[in-house]
Amino acid sequence: MARAPVLSHPPELLLRGQDVRVAFFDVDGVLTDGSLYFTELPDGDARGAAETIKRFHTLDGMGIKLLQAAGITPAVVTGRDSVALRARLKALGVVHARFGTEDKRPAAEAILAELGLEWSAAGAIGDDWPDLPVLNRAALAAAPPHAHPEVLAAAHYVTRMAGGQGAAREFCDLLLMARGRYAELLAPYQA
Repeated sequence: MARAPVLSHPPELLLRGQDVRVAFFDVDGVLTDGSLYFTELPDGDARGAAETIKRFHTLDGMGIKLLQAAGITPAVVTGRDSVALRARLKALGVVHARFGTEDKRPAAEAILAELGLEWSAAGAIGDDWPDLPVLNRAALAAAPPHAHPEVLAAAHYVTRMAGGQGAAREFCDLLLMARGRYAELLAPYQA
């Protein structure tokens, strides 16, 4: 027999998220811990470049998959691009993404237009100034606890977990609860 979920959120927060149909995620500092790792490419590489290595948390990946199961579209808008990031998003089935953009509002608006949605149907999580134009327009804005103070001030919800350590999952769980789908999606795992 399934027990009642242990997570809960204030009703006013759940109301903010009840109409969210798209969730925007920043990457560095949200889906990762914000650290940037570079490794040298093998000798003979003509580019003279380094390869970026990123570390992702499985909790966050599961949260993104649960959003999709609940009919919420995950979308990524990030200032960087990397092979590692593209591979992770492909593995998670995330198809709406904009890479290498510091001006995140137009990128998010393009995704909203593709989906036929308005800002009132958007949730977002970010950690630094480039995320503010998206966070300030979203119906529900979230930030990890290590976010810049200006971002923390704009957030409706600050996660307990850090970026790359489950912050995105907390945001996903909040959206699932707001949509009334959390208990239903949890139940098969409690059998």
